[in-house]
Amino acid sequence: MRRPALVLLCWIAPQAWAQAPACTPLQDDRILAQDLAAAIPAFHAIPPETMLGNTPPPGSQRIFHHPELLSLAQRYSVSLDVDASACFERAMEPLDRNRLMEAMRAALQIPDARIELAETSLYLVPRGRIEFELDRLGTPASPDQRAPVLWRGDIVYGEDHRFAIWARVRILAPSNEIVAAENLKPGRIIDASQLRAITGEGFPIPSKQRLSMDQVVGMTPLRPIAAGSVLRPELIARPNDVSRGDLIEVEVRSGAARLVLTARAESGGRGGETITVRNLESNKLFSAQVAGKGKAIVLTDFMKAE
Repeated sequence: MRRPALVLLCWIAPQAWAQAPACTPLQDDRILAQDLAAAIPAFHAIPPETMLGNTPPPGSQRIFHHPELLSLAQRYSVSLDVDASACFERAMEPLDRNRLMEAMRAALQIPDARIELAETSLYLVPRGRIEFELDRLGTPASPDQRAPVLWRGDIVYGEDHRFAIWARVRILAPSNEIVAAENLKPGRIIDASQLRAITGEGFPIPSKQRLSMDQVVGMTPLRPIAAGSVLRPELIARPNDVSRGDLIEVEVRSGAARLVLTARAESGGRGGETITVRNLESNKLFSAQVAGKGKAIVLTDFMKAE
């Protein structure tokens, strides 16, 4: 009994496959009557812009089986005398490397940059606009590293739907960097003689992370910086307006009254920051707000002896 059943099954399967409708690829988010009419001419009687359903997401299919088509035919007074079905899917295509490069160059906005595609996603993608953003570009361990980095992007298709894509890229661009000409110590004001400007080629650094000589001179390192290191904003800060141990002028305000006294800073800070100072006469500690180089203010409502 098994052999005849197996033969029958092998005969039925190809027949069922042959009857399955070929899927029509669509770029629009809606399945319209004109799309159905292209597959089954009897539905030309329905106004072409009539919406019949939603285009399925990438990789899926929307099949109108015969009972559903009969229902549509009755609704729109269409004569349907064939046993038919219709299939629709999102139009897909291979990822175009040339368009990929164009989108990356548009995001970088560095005309002289050299981009090399090491690897890209290989699956089919919806037809749409390729979009890459700088904040989704990975960064190498150092600007001169030549290993490819991951850059994630999207295909924007339909009514602002997004389909994730990725690429591994090597990017080289002209660079102007400020490096330490010698070891820099924390808290020491940086002088121009301690710096060196170099020109080369490396991974592009966002403009907000690049510093000019003028932006570095007069700042202080937040931690030790070794000679040859590239200066970055997170490594430096402007020097304190008040340093620990300084004798500073403190203005105490109480309504319209003003009192100025000399006190010793027990902590350092910059303009707007709160520091601890010591009254030289009473030897008591209180808080004050740095108001400039060697100056601080106290509002008596907030003044607390410690």
